[in-house]
Amino acid sequence: MATTRRLTSAAIRARKGTRFAVITAYDAPFARCAEAAGIDVVLVGDSLGMVVLGYDSTTQVDLEDMCRHAAAVARGTARACVIVDMPFGSYETSDADAIRSAIRLVRSGATAVKLEGGVAVASRIAAIVGVGIPVVAHIGVLPQTAAIGAGFRRKGDREMLLADAHAIEAAGAFAVVLEMVDAQIAADVTAAIAIPTIGIGAGAACDAQVLVMHDVLGLYPDAPPFAKRYAEIATVATDALRAYADDVRSGSFPQAPSPTNPAQADVPIYVAATPPSV
Repeated sequence: MATTRRLTSAAIRARKGTRFAVITAYDAPFARCAEAAGIDVVLVGDSLGMVVLGYDSTTQVDLEDMCRHAAAVARGTARACVIVDMPFGSYETSDADAIRSAIRLVRSGATAVKLEGGVAVASRIAAIVGVGIPVVAHIGVLPQTAAIGAGFRRKGDREMLLADAHAIEAAGAFAVVLEMVDAQIAADVTAAIAIPTIGIGAGAACDAQVLVMHDVLGLYPDAPPFAKRYAEIATVATDALRAYADDVRSGSFPQAPSPTNPAQADVPIYVAATPPSV
């Protein structure tokens, strides 16, 4: 029986010049929703530290966290390219450590890995690509180390950003995220390299755009100003939970059994799988 094949890094690279959407996801249900919506590039971002795990930044996220959530997203999708962030501390020390970390992520379900930096991490990108693992780069604002630099300020050093873009392309990255880069410079970078640019707060000229799932759905209260909220799921969820709690307090849930409403206890919740024949 034919199996569904995941979107490859080569297929994404071939989308250069064609607009496409990327979204973050951190679990199977939301990953399933993304794929059903026609989004076939899913990023398991270390932003899960803030939007899922409740940390103040991404730096508390470790490799175990990323492996666990990568596996969940992979199980929730069939065709999507699953790009997984390499967390802080998993690739900085050496090429060998970077390779080991990338291999663990691939074994957990990653189609490709992503790491932050330009010229400074070109050797890491080349090393990971050299063992056959596709890499997405990330330049502009680098959330993992922003606190020790200029912070989350928009990047406007054109020559530095172009140098970073050329370095990561030469190292073998098949795409690059541009985060909070001046829109005109992002346009210049997009025109200067042959791999797709994925913008986040970097203007409309990038080949693709990525947003955090919880910002799009209105689940995270501190969304950045460049994010667009397409729904207010937090409000819907809170209202539903309030209605449930009210029903429990009033005694209207669960309903008492009656001839037309048999007790739920009499209805099996789970049906065991049929044992295999021997």
